[in-house]
Amino acid sequence: MPDGKNYTDREEKRALARKKAEALLEQMTLQEKVGQLNQRLYGFRSYERDGDEIRLSEDFCREVEKYSGIGVLYGLYRADPWSERTYENGLYGEHAVRAYNQAQRYVLDHSRLKIPMLMSTECPHGHQALGGYLLPVNLAAGASFDIDLYEQACRVCARQLKEQGVHLALVSMLDVLRDPRWGRSEECYSEDPYLCAQMAAAAVRGFQKEGVTVVAKHFAAQGETTGGTNASAARIGERELREIHLPSMQACCDEGVGGVMAAYNEIDGIYCHANPHLLKDILRDEMGFEGFVMADGIAVDNLASLTGSKRKAGALALRSGVDVSLWDEGFSLLAEAVEKGEVSEQEIDQAVLRVLTEKYASGVFDHPYLPDQKPEEYTIANHPESLKMAEESVVLLENREDILPLRGTERIAVIGPHSDQIYDMLGDYSPSLKEGEGITLLWGMQEAVKERYPHASVEYARGSGILKGTKEELEEAVALAERSDVVILTIGGSSSRFGGVTFDANGAARTDGEVSMDCGEGIDCASLEISPAQRALAEALYATGKPVIAVVVSGRPMILNREKECAAALLQCFYPGPAGGKALAEILFGEVNPSGVLPASLPRSTGQLPVYYNTKASYQAGVYYDVPRGALYPFGYGRSYTQFACTGAELKAEGELSAEALNRAFRNTPAVRIDVNVKNTGSRRGEIPVLVYVRDLEASTVRRVRELKAFTRVALEPGEETTAELVLTADAFKIWDTRMERTAEPGNVDIFVELMGEIVWRDTITLA
Repeated sequence: MPDGKNYTDREEKRALARKKAEALLEQMTLQEKVGQLNQRLYGFRSYERDGDEIRLSEDFCREVEKYSGIGVLYGLYRADPWSERTYENGLYGEHAVRAYNQAQRYVLDHSRLKIPMLMSTECPHGHQALGGYLLPVNLAAGASFDIDLYEQACRVCARQLKEQGVHLALVSMLDVLRDPRWGRSEECYSEDPYLCAQMAAAAVRGFQKEGVTVVAKHFAAQGETTGGTNASAARIGERELREIHLPSMQACCDEGVGGVMAAYNEIDGIYCHANPHLLKDILRDEMGFEGFVMADGIAVDNLASLTGSKRKAGALALRSGVDVSLWDEGFSLLAEAVEKGEVSEQEIDQAVLRVLTEKYASGVFDHPYLPDQKPEEYTIANHPESLKMAEESVVLLENREDILPLRGTERIAVIGPHSDQIYDMLGDYSPSLKEGEGITLLWGMQEAVKERYPHASVEYARGSGILKGTKEELEEAVALAERSDVVILTIGGSSSRFGGVTFDANGAARTDGEVSMDCGEGIDCASLEISPAQRALAEALYATGKPVIAVVVSGRPMILNREKECAAALLQCFYPGPAGGKALAEILFGEVNPSGVLPASLPRSTGQLPVYYNTKASYQAGVYYDVPRGALYPFGYGRSYTQFACTGAELKAEGELSAEALNRAFRNTPAVRIDVNVKNTGSRRGEIPVLVYVRDLEASTVRRVRELKAFTRVALEPGEETTAELVLTADAFKIWDTRMERTAEPGNVDIFVELMGEIVWRDTITLA
């Protein structure tokens, strides 16, 4: 079990659920057991809706009858271009409730033992459904460094899921961004493992407090990649795996996460779905995980490249620690695999027991149906957490001559492909929206001018698309810029699937046809440069001599050398969600002071990668003769409309500060408190993240130049000063030593305090 983990009410509940599951398991046939491990169906294809009439598909009915029930149904509410579900033929409101009850009733009516099904759904940044409550993407959440707000936002998402009968939320929270060429960079919170772990823990708390079990994905090291390619090999050793990619999983286990999804990739030659050392020795024995492991889409069948058949692939995955399948054929053949001696029925029983335990713990046995009433509509108006996250996630990188905030008297040109396209603000895994739903930057600026700045004006020109543009669009944009006082230019990328994208069997976008997106699952890139069409637009606008405020909207770090040189102001905005346009307008007009800092470093060149801040101290990272050293903008960098200063800091040991004492302590035991005095020396109210790093100067293994170990946010009025209290736990001083044991070692350790990318205080402590 994890260090210091208490015997909680949740564990008591699960212990009782397990006893009930054990009794039920004894009554089941092998075929019924196999059915409980299958999540083979695409839920969005399991029904047809014609007006108010909903019919279950023949495939769904056959699957239920074949296994006398069904384990888990994936994505009943999923609505996006892959699912081809819209407001005309998909599920929302009362239709969603009716469809859920209809499907659940069919399962119970055709289950010999009356075992209900679980419902799973994608929730990487909100509910991927019609009317789903959406958040900014994970990379934006990381930029806020606000774990309390993120937890509250996740609770809102969970309440909506609960009202629609969803038991399992599939949430991206384990991937660490190590190569921004990877199209799924937006699903990572950060390049830093500590920030990732804190955000992941907040998400688990948020969802599971509302009674929705989290399936944390993807385990493990999917963000490492080879060349930024999706699902590619993680060519790392176990120490790198443990230092960078496992802390988020441990944090989730500490919070009692109920489910884990294995990752597509292999680590040092072993697929995660076929890795008992990862899924059993580390996940269960070391981390104390007690829930179920789910496969990723079709990943079990992919193991046939090792086994020679899908049946053997299913047996291999089950033996390795996978409990529940996803869309594959391999797990449907487990009964045959038992007959051929490729897997034992006892191994199947172990997996089924976990599924049944989750069903009893979820309450679905006691309450299988939803109330026959229209669910609440979850909007930004009645749940402002998504807007607040967007406001806190925008990073101000440049602000020459204090051009921002705007004065409210300008003739403003809003130009760029993102400016009036809501899907370009949402990120991948986003549902269809109603016409007019969501707030684009153009709409946000127009509403602000109409309501609060009557002496300003706003005009719009698209200028170009994400990847293509026309001469006419470019000329229109330049003409608009020339008759305006200031230009708001949006550039960057898009993960929008709403543009004729084609899809792979697992729902990832394909690049072998007409591509309208340059980021998202399946859309990796060889270069982080802005597209040629957008670059031409930006250069033409810079050439007008008018001040250009560049707003970079993207799902990954991009190369912004020209923007740093030419833009009057520069803001980084990782996909900010449906209220992103309102948040940006508030920031541009100064109603909200930007407070985000970079969760991932922005490189100067693609060839400079990797450029993450926490490199090993064994070499001089990023030293090339043809590129200046270091990131263009490093992790933790950000600016504000006000100024902050550290007026002092003090270290306070919480007990005996020695390596021996730290090794006796539980992982989360406070060891050192740092009181940092922060003052707002400017003229505006502002918020700022305060970051604390360590560097072990004497260690048995190569350490990193800096490692984030604590952070908090402070809000200050002009002239106000406060003391931020940050705690370094015992675990902050431990390393994976030469024997691959987690231990604190005697020696000197540097401690740094950083504000907005600048080290403002430093001290050294000695562990005896």
